[in-house]
Amino acid sequence: MSTNILGDPEALRELWCGPLADLVVKLTGKDGPRWEQALKRMLHSSLEVANFKTWRMIKLHTDIKDADGFREALKKVTCGIGNLGNDILGKPAFTMSREEKVLELVVTSNVELGFPGGAKVKQTYARAKELGLELCPSEVGPQLCLQYTDQPKGEWLLIAMEPITDSGGNLNVFYVECRDVGRQWLDGCDGGPDSFWRGPYRWVFVRGNCPRI
Repeated sequence: MSTNILGDPEALRELWCGPLADLVVKLTGKDGPRWEQALKRMLHSSLEVANFKTWRMIKLHTDIKDADGFREALKKVTCGIGNLGNDILGKPAFTMSREEKVLELVVTSNVELGFPGGAKVKQTYARAKELGLELCPSEVGPQLCLQYTDQPKGEWLLIAMEPITDSGGNLNVFYVECRDVGRQWLDGCDGGPDSFWRGPYRWVFVRGNCPRI
Protein backbone atom coordinates (compact mmCIF):
# COMPACT_ATOMS: atom_id res chain seq x y z
CA MET A 1 0.00 0.00 0.00
CA SER A 2 1.18 3.50 -0.76
CA THR A 3 2.63 5.45 2.17
CA ASN A 4 0.89 8.66 1.19
CA ILE A 5 -2.65 9.89 1.73
CA LEU A 6 -3.79 8.81 -1.74
CA GLY A 7 -3.54 5.17 -0.68
CA ASP A 8 -4.65 5.63 2.94
CA PRO A 9 -8.43 5.06 3.32
CA GLU A 10 -8.45 6.31 6.91
CA ALA A 11 -6.77 9.56 5.97
CA LEU A 12 -9.18 9.97 3.06
CA ARG A 13 -12.15 9.46 5.33
CA GLU A 14 -10.76 11.99 7.79
CA LEU A 15 -10.73 14.55 5.00
CA TRP A 16 -14.15 13.37 3.86
CA CYS A 17 -15.57 14.34 7.26
CA GLY A 18 -13.96 17.73 6.98
CA PRO A 19 -14.48 20.83 4.83
CA LEU A 20 -14.06 18.98 1.53
CA ALA A 21 -17.19 16.92 2.10
CA ASP A 22 -19.68 19.34 0.53
CA LEU A 23 -17.49 19.85 -2.51
CA VAL A 24 -17.07 16.13 -3.07
CA VAL A 25 -20.82 15.58 -2.78
CA LYS A 26 -21.36 18.20 -5.46
CA LEU A 27 -18.78 16.55 -7.70
CA THR A 28 -20.11 13.05 -7.30
CA GLY A 29 -23.79 13.94 -7.23
CA LYS A 30 -24.54 11.49 -4.44
CA ASP A 31 -23.11 9.97 -1.31
CA GLY A 32 -21.40 6.70 -2.17
CA PRO A 33 -18.14 5.07 -3.23
CA ARG A 34 -17.64 7.61 -6.01
CA TRP A 35 -16.64 10.27 -3.44
CA GLU A 36 -13.43 8.44 -2.68
CA GLN A 37 -12.27 8.42 -6.29
CA ALA A 38 -13.21 12.06 -6.71
CA LEU A 39 -11.30 13.00 -3.57
CA LYS A 40 -8.28 11.04 -4.72
CA ARG A 41 -8.24 12.94 -7.98
CA MET A 42 -8.49 16.26 -6.14
CA LEU A 43 -5.70 15.37 -3.75
CA HIS A 44 -3.50 14.03 -6.52
CA SER A 45 -3.83 17.28 -8.45
CA SER A 46 -2.86 19.41 -5.46
CA LEU A 47 -0.16 17.26 -3.89
CA GLU A 48 1.75 16.35 -7.02
CA VAL A 49 2.34 19.99 -7.89
CA ALA A 50 3.39 20.92 -4.35
CA ASN A 51 6.03 23.61 -4.19
CA PHE A 52 8.16 24.58 -1.24
CA LYS A 53 9.66 27.96 -0.52
CA THR A 54 13.27 28.01 0.64
CA TRP A 55 12.98 28.74 4.33
CA ARG A 56 16.61 29.63 5.00
CA MET A 57 20.16 28.83 3.98
CA ILE A 58 22.54 27.05 6.32
CA LYS A 59 26.30 26.64 6.14
CA LEU A 60 28.07 23.39 6.97
CA HIS A 61 31.76 22.79 7.71
CA THR A 62 32.34 25.86 9.84
CA ASP A 63 35.31 26.22 12.17
CA ILE A 64 33.76 23.68 14.59
CA LYS A 65 35.67 20.42 14.42
CA ASP A 66 33.79 17.91 16.57
CA ALA A 67 30.92 17.29 19.00
CA ASP A 68 32.75 18.97 21.86
CA GLY A 69 33.26 21.98 19.63
CA PHE A 70 29.51 22.16 19.11
CA ARG A 71 28.88 21.81 22.83
CA GLU A 72 31.19 24.72 23.55
CA ALA A 73 29.76 26.87 20.77
CA LEU A 74 26.18 26.23 21.90
CA LYS A 75 27.12 27.09 25.47
CA LYS A 76 28.57 30.42 24.33
CA VAL A 77 25.29 31.43 22.72
CA THR A 78 23.34 30.16 25.78
CA CYS A 79 21.64 27.43 23.78
CA GLY A 80 20.66 24.56 26.07
CA ILE A 81 21.29 20.92 25.20
CA GLY A 82 18.96 18.20 26.44
CA ASN A 83 20.18 14.83 27.60
CA LEU A 84 19.17 12.98 24.44
CA GLY A 85 20.49 15.73 22.19
CA ASN A 86 23.81 15.67 24.00
CA ASP A 87 23.92 11.89 23.83
CA ILE A 88 23.37 11.52 20.08
CA LEU A 89 25.64 14.49 19.39
CA GLY A 90 28.51 12.37 20.69
CA LYS A 91 27.67 9.19 18.75
CA PRO A 92 29.77 8.03 15.76
CA ALA A 93 26.65 8.29 13.57
CA PHE A 94 26.69 12.06 14.09
CA THR A 95 28.70 13.26 11.12
CA MET A 96 30.07 16.58 9.94
CA SER A 97 30.70 17.77 6.42
CA ARG A 98 34.31 17.55 5.26
CA GLU A 99 33.91 20.51 2.95
CA GLU A 100 32.19 23.84 3.10
CA LYS A 101 28.70 23.81 1.63
CA VAL A 102 25.50 25.77 1.86
CA LEU A 103 22.15 23.99 1.98
CA GLU A 104 18.69 25.29 1.18
CA LEU A 105 16.30 24.27 3.93
CA VAL A 106 12.55 23.81 3.65
CA VAL A 107 10.06 23.59 6.51
CA THR A 108 6.87 21.60 6.02
CA SER A 109 4.34 19.75 8.14
CA ASN A 110 2.68 16.36 7.88
CA VAL A 111 -0.52 18.20 6.97
CA GLU A 112 1.21 19.89 4.04
CA LEU A 113 2.68 16.57 2.96
CA GLY A 114 -0.80 15.06 2.77
CA PHE A 115 -1.16 13.50 6.22
CA PRO A 116 -3.69 15.63 8.13
CA GLY A 117 -4.14 12.93 10.75
CA GLY A 118 -0.42 12.47 11.27
CA ALA A 119 2.04 9.92 9.95
CA LYS A 120 4.84 7.60 10.84
CA VAL A 121 8.33 8.93 10.20
CA LYS A 122 8.83 6.50 7.32
CA GLN A 123 5.66 7.82 5.68
CA THR A 124 6.71 11.44 6.14
CA TYR A 125 10.15 10.79 4.68
CA ALA A 126 8.80 8.78 1.74
CA ARG A 127 6.29 11.46 0.81
CA ALA A 128 8.89 14.24 1.10
CA LYS A 129 11.21 12.28 -1.17
CA GLU A 130 8.43 11.92 -3.74
CA LEU A 131 8.12 15.71 -3.77
CA GLY A 132 11.84 16.32 -4.24
CA LEU A 133 12.96 16.94 -0.66
CA GLU A 134 15.97 15.27 0.99
CA LEU A 135 16.98 14.38 4.52
CA CYS A 136 19.24 16.75 6.41
CA PRO A 137 22.80 15.81 7.39
CA SER A 138 22.84 15.36 11.16
CA GLU A 139 25.06 18.44 11.46
CA VAL A 140 22.06 20.60 10.56
CA GLY A 141 20.61 20.17 14.07
CA PRO A 142 23.30 21.99 16.07
CA GLN A 143 24.20 24.30 13.17
CA LEU A 144 20.62 25.49 13.05
CA CYS A 145 20.79 26.48 16.70
CA LEU A 146 23.92 28.51 16.00
CA GLN A 147 22.74 30.13 12.77
CA TYR A 148 19.02 30.57 13.44
CA THR A 149 19.41 33.14 16.18
CA ASP A 150 16.07 34.85 15.50
CA GLN A 151 13.96 31.76 16.07
CA PRO A 152 10.50 32.82 17.32
CA LYS A 153 9.55 31.93 20.88
CA GLY A 154 7.55 28.74 21.06
CA GLU A 155 8.69 27.38 17.70
CA TRP A 156 9.53 23.67 17.69
CA LEU A 157 11.13 22.07 14.63
CA LEU A 158 11.98 18.43 13.94
CA ILE A 159 15.09 17.74 11.88
CA ALA A 160 14.35 15.23 9.12
CA MET A 161 17.51 13.10 9.25
CA GLU A 162 18.70 9.55 9.50
CA PRO A 163 18.02 8.67 13.14
CA ILE A 164 20.89 8.14 15.54
CA THR A 165 20.81 5.35 18.12
CA ASP A 166 21.16 6.72 21.65
CA SER A 167 22.84 5.01 24.60
CA GLY A 168 19.57 3.29 25.47
CA GLY A 169 19.26 1.73 22.03
CA ASN A 170 16.48 4.04 20.83
CA LEU A 171 16.42 5.89 17.50
CA ASN A 172 16.39 9.67 17.77
CA VAL A 173 16.42 12.76 15.59
CA PHE A 174 17.29 16.29 16.66
CA TYR A 175 14.75 18.98 17.32
CA VAL A 176 15.38 22.70 17.71
CA GLU A 177 13.15 24.73 20.01
CA CYS A 178 12.93 28.30 21.23
CA ARG A 179 11.35 28.17 24.64
CA ASP A 180 8.98 30.78 25.97
CA VAL A 181 11.79 32.35 27.95
CA GLY A 182 13.53 33.07 24.64
CA ARG A 183 16.26 30.47 25.05
CA GLN A 184 17.01 28.05 22.23
CA TRP A 185 17.24 24.36 22.94
CA LEU A 186 18.73 21.38 21.09
CA ASP A 187 17.48 17.96 22.03
CA GLY A 188 16.57 14.56 20.64
CA CYS A 189 13.21 12.80 20.27
CA ASP A 190 11.64 9.68 18.76
CA GLY A 191 12.87 9.27 15.21
CA GLY A 192 12.48 5.60 14.40
CA PRO A 193 10.66 4.70 11.16
CA ASP A 194 7.49 3.70 13.03
CA SER A 195 7.43 6.72 15.36
CA PHE A 196 4.21 8.65 14.86
CA TRP A 197 3.91 12.44 14.70
CA ARG A 198 0.64 14.34 14.44
CA GLY A 199 -0.26 16.45 11.41
CA PRO A 200 0.77 19.94 12.62
CA TYR A 201 4.33 18.97 13.56
CA ARG A 202 6.84 20.72 11.32
CA TRP A 203 9.91 19.12 9.75
CA VAL A 204 13.09 20.64 8.35
CA PHE A 205 14.22 19.09 5.05
CA VAL A 206 16.88 19.94 2.47
CA ARG A 207 15.63 21.14 -0.88
CA GLY A 208 16.47 18.59 -3.53
CA ASN A 209 14.97 18.78 -6.99
CA CYS A 210 11.53 20.09 -6.04
CA PRO A 211 10.29 23.15 -7.94
CA ARG A 212 11.20 26.60 -6.64
CA ILE A 213 8.68 29.35 -6.07
